[in-house]
Amino acid sequence: MPAEDSVLLREGLTGLLQRCGHEVVAAVGDAGAPVAAVGEHDPDIVVTDVRMPPGFQDEGLHAAVRLRTERPALPVLVLSQYVQRRYASDLLDSGDGTGVGYLLKDRVGHVEEFVAALGDVAAGGTVVDPEVVRQLLRRRRDPPERLSPREREVLALIAEGRSNGAIAREPVVSEAAVGKHIGGIFSELDLPPGDGTHRRVLAVPAYLRA
Repeated sequence: MPAEDSVLLREGLTGLLQRCGHEVVAAVGDAGAPVAAVGEHDPDIVVTDVRMPPGFQDEGLHAAVRLRTERPALPVLVLSQYVQRRYASDLLDSGDGTGVGYLLKDRVGHVEEFVAALGDVAAGGTVVDPEVVRQLLRRRRDPPERLSPREREVLALIAEGRSNGAIAREPVVSEAAVGKHIGGIFSELDLPPGDGTHRRVLAVPAYLRA
């Protein structure tokens, strides 16, 4: 279900979703409509812009946080022209910690990239634009002493949805060292043993809460 105030972009997003095999149950254009539409149609995922009528500030993101509060298991993917830090961390910390995404429009360079992110969020994953992660980490007033600089770097790459192998291909560390750092992150953030994929999803909001 797309929520976008621009008619042209809303229609384009609707058409893209349909071409990719998704059924679009509603397409709305103001911040109050997504909540009502979700109540009526019970969609599998909501895609929303940040700036929506009537104020064109952060109404769409605020609505996303509200939806996640009322329906913790509802996957929500937010698209934005900029990082709205006030509610971005609330969004990542909302719901049951799964099925959430925040992407900057200008950085979604390919249709395949967007469709893959949509699928990841719908399946319960967390997909966060690297710039969003950087700004949220800079926003913290208390230096994250529980994590080493290398662990913070690895955590930021986890937030982008990178696998251990993909992280190791960055100029960071070897794949074996990546696994060691991720284990340290889980321990420092008090994420109990269990499904490794689920703990990766929970790591970023857990860190932002800490």
